[in-house]
Amino acid sequence: MAKPIKDVFDPKEFLAKVGGGKTILELPKNQHVFQQGDVADSVFYIQKGKVKLTVVSEQGKEAVVAILEPGQFFGEGCMNGHPLRIATTTTMEDCVITSITKDAMMGAIRDEPKFSQLFMSYLLTRNSRIEEDLIDQLFNSSERRLARLLLLLANFGKEGNPQPISANISQETLAEMIGTTRSRVSYFMNKFRKLGLISYNGHIEVHNSLLSAVLHEKPLLRERD
Repeated sequence: MAKPIKDVFDPKEFLAKVGGGKTILELPKNQHVFQQGDVADSVFYIQKGKVKLTVVSEQGKEAVVAILEPGQFFGEGCMNGHPLRIATTTTMEDCVITSITKDAMMGAIRDEPKFSQLFMSYLLTRNSRIEEDLIDQLFNSSERRLARLLLLLANFGKEGNPQPISANISQETLAEMIGTTRSRVSYFMNKFRKLGLISYNGHIEVHNSLLSAVLHEKPLLRERD
């Protein structure tokens, strides 16, 4: 008698459905998913919307660490033994997010190779991004850091066409992400617009010419603070 064919495991379908240890959260804009200092016992996966990660120092200074998009995980520090959250996560628009308990994550990684591969790919990509961000902060001017950030937010280098940058991402947020002031960001954004590197139309559209300027280190991006 032929054995029944086992259903093919789809990791993204697994993440999109309620199940053992999984909860689907529908959160409005400006809602905290978790806050710095909360107990860390779950990992989250973004199905829809954008989430901002911020950290506050002991002196009360806040910095935006990252902006996460659909297809990305966050809160994975609990898998590495972190008992408390080290950052605050806030929705930047209406979001659909899957919450997965630590035990459910461990089980899926152990039992489902495709899920393990998806999660490992995310971790490696994020690690590379962190290394690139550190190099960017150490060696590049704030103007060049802003140009690189705009390209990343517009998804240059990924499949498909570059995406407009949402108006929800303010100049203050951009300034926090690259470690400069809002006035400097405003100055550079106006400069990029006048040079035809970006345009405004209810959102920010990034043009290929900005990528060319960054790759070839044209003089407009060599100016130091």
